[in-house]
Formats: sequence, C-alpha cells, structure tokens
Amino acid sequence: MTKQSKNHKQISTRLEELYKSIEEANRRYYVEDSPTISDAQYDRQFRELEELEREHPELARPDSPTKKVGAKPSETFQPVAHREPMLSLANAFTEEEFLQFDERCRKLLGERASELSYVVEEKFDGLAVEIVYQNGMLHTASTRGDGEVGENITANIRTIDNVPERLPKKLSSSSNTPERIEVRGEVYMSLEGFKALNDGRLAAGEPAFANPRNAAAGSLRQLDPAVTARRPLEFVAYGLTSPDELPFETQAACIAALAELGFQVDPELLPSADAEAVLQHFRELGEKRHALRYEIDGIVAKVDAFNLQELLGARSRTPRWAVALKFAPEEAFTVLNDISVQVGRTGVLTPVAELEPVEVGGVTVSRATLHNQDEIDRKDIRIGDTVVIRRQGDVIPAVVAVVEGKRTGKEKKFHLPDTCPVCGSKVGKEGEDDVGLRCLNSHCPAKLIERLKHFVARRAMDIDSLGSKLLEALVDSGQVSSFADIYELEQEQLASMERMGEKSAANIVSAIENSKQVLLSRFLFALGIRHVGERTAQLLAEHAGSIDALREMGQDELEQIPDVGPKVAASIRTFFDDPEEQAVINELLRRGVVPRAEKRSTSGAFAGETVVLTGSLTSLTRDEAKSRIEQAGGKISGSVGKSTTLVVAGEKAGSKLAKAEKQGIPIIDEQALLARLG
Repeated sequence: MTKQSKNHKQISTRLEELYKSIEEANRRYYVEDSPTISDAQYDRQFRELEELEREHPELARPDSPTKKVGAKPSETFQPVAHREPMLSLANAFTEEEFLQFDERCRKLLGERASELSYVVEEKFDGLAVEIVYQNGMLHTASTRGDGEVGENITANIRTIDNVPERLPKKLSSSSNTPERIEVRGEVYMSLEGFKALNDGRLAAGEPAFANPRNAAAGSLRQLDPAVTARRPLEFVAYGLTSPDELPFETQAACIAALAELGFQVDPELLPSADAEAVLQHFRELGEKRHALRYEIDGIVAKVDAFNLQELLGARSRTPRWAVALKFAPEEAFTVLNDISVQVGRTGVLTPVAELEPVEVGGVTVSRATLHNQDEIDRKDIRIGDTVVIRRQGDVIPAVVAVVEGKRTGKEKKFHLPDTCPVCGSKVGKEGEDDVGLRCLNSHCPAKLIERLKHFVARRAMDIDSLGSKLLEALVDSGQVSSFADIYELEQEQLASMERMGEKSAANIVSAIENSKQVLLSRFLFALGIRHVGERTAQLLAEHAGSIDALREMGQDELEQIPDVGPKVAASIRTFFDDPEEQAVINELLRRGVVPRAEKRSTSGAFAGETVVLTGSLTSLTRDEAKSRIEQAGGKISGSVGKSTTLVVAGEKAGSKLAKAEKQGIPIIDEQALLARLG
C-alpha cells in the first residue's frame, strides 16, 4: 500500500467517524431535544468535516451533513412541507472570520459592493419555527425539521402568549396585509421563566431541565398542548419568507413590519451597519449578555438589501448573505475524579460529578450535576474521564460531554447504588414515567432534612431563620423528626445549640409562632406533595377553600381543577390517602397551625386586577411583591395576555414591558406599586 493510499484510508475513516457523530448529534438535538455533545464540540467536529471535504472532495459523501439542514422530522408529529427551505447559518468563531465573510460578500458583489450594509440581530438560543397566516389568521406552525419538511406544532404555538392569533388588515407600508404570510423566528425561554419552571419541577420532585434551549424545545414538542401552555415560552420573529408580496427592500424594513404586525422582535437590533459596526456591536453584546433576560450565543449579521441577498444566493444548507458570529463558549475541560450521590426531599438520588477544580466563565467549578443514571449512560460518563463542563449564566454547571480520545482504559463505569447511601434502604422507581431512582424509605434522614428545608422556606411556611445547618443538627440530635416537632421548639432549647445565642433563638421562636397563621396555598406547597408546585398549590387552595375539603376530594373532582391532570391528581390523592401524611397534617393542626382560606380582597388596592411583574425590584423581593399584591386582591400572571390589566415594570424590564406598551396596558413602576400597596 502506498503512502498516499494509506493517507486516503485514514482520511476516509475519519470522515466516516465524523459523519456518524454529527448525524447522531443532529438527531439528538433536532428530534429528541437531548443533545449529547456541547455546541462547541459540535462546531469543532462540523468545521473539521468541512475542511476535510474541501481538501478531499473525492471522498465526500453526497448526503453529507454539510449539505443538509437539521435532521429528519420525528414521526410523532404530522409532517409539514416548507414552501421555501429553512436553511441553517454558516458560523464565524472569530472577528477575523467575520471579516473574511465580509470580504467574500464584497468580492461576489463586485461593483455593487459599495451598497453593502448589514442588519445585526441577536442569535437567540431556542428552536427555529415557521408560522403561516392565511387571510390574517394563524393557520399552521412547524419546526425546521430537515429544512424541507418540519413537524406540525400548530396547537402548541397557539398557547404562546406573544404569538398573534390574528394579524392587522393593513400595514402602514402597504395597502393590505397579503393573503398568506410566512413568519419565521425562534421559540425560546427567558432565564426568569426557566428558573421558575425548574424551581417548580424540583419542588414537585421532577428532574430539572439542563438549559433554557432544551426546556423550550421539549416544551414546544409536547403531545399535549396543555403542558406547553403551562411553560413560559416566548417567540421572537426575524423574517418573512415572501417579501416579494410586500413592499420591503431591506431586512430592517421587514423587522419593522413584523413589529407592526404584533410580533416581538429583537430589542438589540442594529440596522445599517458596516463591518466595523457589526464587530463593535458584537463586543458590546458580549459584555452585557449575562445581564440580558434570555440566552444568546452570538449575533447574526445579514446583508440588509434583499436585491443584494438575491445576488449573493445560497449554498445547499446556508445562505451566502448571512453569518452567525458566535461568542466563545463558557466551557472547559477537566477530570471527573469521582461521583457522589445526593438524596433529595422526594427521595430522588442525584449523581454529582466531583471535579478537578477548573475556571469556567470566571467562576471556579468543582462540582457539576449529572442529572440521573439515564444521562450518565447516554453520555457514557465514567469516573476518571476528561469531560467538558459547561456553565450558562446562573444555571448549575453540567457535564455536557466526554473526551473519549483521552481515555486510558483505567476509567470506571458508574451505577447508582441499589440502596440509599444515607439510610441503606432499597431504592427504585415509583412509576413507569419516573426518570430517577428514589429511596423508598419514608423515614430516610436525608429525605427528612430536605423536606424540612422545603417546609421552612420563605415561599412555604416562611421560617427562613431555621437554616440548613441548624435543621441538620436538630435532626441529628433527635429533637426534630417531623414538621410538627418544629412547633415544639423552645428558646432555651435552641439557645443551647452550637453557635446559637439567645437573640437568634428568640427570633426563630418568633418566626415559628408567626408561621402558624398561613395561607392554605403556602401550607399545601410546604407539605411537599409530589408534582404540586406553587401555582398548583394556589389553584388547589382557591378551589377547595380548606384543608379538610381538599382531603375529601376524589381524583375525578381534582382533575376538574384547571391545570390539574390525571398524573397530578393521582399524586395528590396518594398523598392524602397515606395514613402517615394524614397524621403529619393532624399534628400540625393540633399544634396551632391554621391554614387560612384564599380569600382575595374585594376592596383592596388591586382588587380585580391581573398583574404581571417584569424586571427586578429593589425594595421588595419578587415573592414579597406577589404576596402583597395577592393580599390586596390582585391575581399574579406570568405573562402579558388578554386578561392582563396592569404591568409592574422594575429595572431591566424586557419584552413583557414592550408587549404591554404595544397593547396599551397600564404600566406602573416600583414607586407607584409601593404607593398603591400603602
């Protein structure tokens, strides 16, 4: 075998490895919404594939991923053919690469290069969709799919508050809105919405989503639209596919028309920019990206003039007139030294990666979540592996991939134990849909401590002064073994604990006494009923009116409550049918806890109002603001919709404020809120 043929064989082998890896990554990302490798790792592989195919075109496959978009749509949803392909974008990873893109555009445009300018948009980290309007009414919506055919998600798109159901008949720039309009954009989840969703899932004993993009994609591709409706999804529009029927000559004019049609558009849009202005905007967004209310992973620069776009044309999978300039990923390589196991309040065993400390995004990371055994198996994570750690904003760091090429053969596979690492009891799954293993011992000390932490939390019984360390000490010493025991604690008893003075002990006793008068919704949330988060607890309280009435409700009756489906209803009924849980409630009532009915004030400052909070408040926490508005007769909503009557705008208010302004909904600031609350 000649040296050249041997080299060709090595390259062919590497190409096949890349084809297999990228096609699997595409399927996991676009179809299953559960990526197995990081974006940065995918980009590196894709770039290597492009370079090898460019150097050896004779070895390239005609069906290479470099010539296709996305992945074959899932068979779970009905297929929808796109009239025009939903292409992907070419990537630039450095400023120099963007300047090379700019130079290519100028070269292709020749004499018309002097007309070149760009529109710069944020690259939202979400799911690309197309929404079709027929005669001004929302007709169909679909995912990108493989670029040619997507998945029908019409019913789910209709549940997103900021997606217009009906378009205005006229535009200021046109006599009439065309009969058919195809709008393209991104469905995403804000960081605030993502945190609230994960907090609710964890409180209900469900696994958290890894990042906002996965949460958005998984929420949008639900078979039950009611599930999607409960998720805080938003849509941002960035294009119309039939500009010929509309009198637009530029992308900037197109974006302005989308805003006029009622769509959310990029608030950081930069029109009419030359190459240097594009890079300056990129740098500025890079500095402020963590202050934004949503995640972006870069910018998209598009040639502004449509006639120049037409001259530049497109490749098989990407247009020549646009490029995505990406931020450096907040990822790092390190060694996974060990895997520990934590036991949560619902008994879920969570594997945690113990890492060689490494700096990621300016923060030293030594631990990262591994979610569950299925995730470990899917990514084939082993003790001793070199792994890729990713940190996104305030999201818990996660292990996103393994560097298999670094393996020595000494790595060890990991399996969650058959018994609880805390109490030694048997572990298992409580149902077919259970993702994680749970300790099945209802008296497990680890479960008890986590349940107690949840019970005393500010959003529950609000005995915040009973911190984690003190609770652990009280459990270890045998002084607290149930919720009810908290109400037997005395000042002298607490003052004798390590690092606890008389004043601190007195404050705790006072907080315990104050917690006895509690709203029924907070009491239900504090009990830690599986699948019952704050919102569900509030619905149950409003519907039942009392703890005794709720205890008597059957599953069928529970299912009639809005947003309480069969799964949640069964969990509630299981909880109240458990003699031990009944005994806990009875003991709490006996020791003076009085869950109050959810009676909204009919004469308070916010009586009859549906209020949306947006931005950050300085004098109140969000929970405090919600509580006081509700006490004053108001109802809190997470999104601006038809029923919204008032928006409270704090600092760095985002799209909710813009939508309220567009719809003419009254808006007040924090000072006005405080004045109304009195």
